[in-house]
Amino acid sequence: MSVLKVVEILGNSNVSFEDAVQNVINEAAKTIKNIKSVYVKEMQATVNENKIVEYRVNTKVCFGIVDD
Repeated sequence: MSVLKVVEILGNSNVSFEDAVQNVINEAAKTIKNIKSVYVKEMQATVNENKIVEYRVNTKVCFGIVDD
């Protein structure tokens, strides 16, 4: 039987939504092992002078529970 846990993590990027999601994964991987998937719950963009200056994502990161 597989047991998974989900945590909600916010991320951002000046490049793209995809980069914002990758930033979430990179930071989460520093303390979370066995990441299985990322669900993008919400996307937002900050605009300044009619240009997107920041991409933001609200994600749910799913990972397996490791039994030592």
